[in-house]
Amino acid sequence: MNKLQTLANRLPANMLSLALAFSLLLSSCSGRRADGSLTIFGVAYLILAVLAFLSLIKQDWSAGKKIIWGLIIWFFPFGGSIIYFLFSGRR
Repeated sequence: MNKLQTLANRLPANMLSLALAFSLLLSSCSGRRADGSLTIFGVAYLILAVLAFLSLIKQDWSAGKKIIWGLIIWFFPFGGSIIYFLFSGRR
């Protein structure tokens, strides 16, 4: 029950990022243009990934837990950052 309350307290702030993620994923944007410059989706991913990694580094978790969350963020680029912010249980 306590985990459900914690998730509910973080839900409004995370709903905005989740809505942004789905709107960007459903659009036809890719991360880069033909000339190599970033699109809006690429910039949003970059900002979200950097924020997720900075938040991950600040945690007082064991090295194993940090590595697992880091791999989730790395291998699931946009979704991994969102999953981290929603379900990591960070303080």
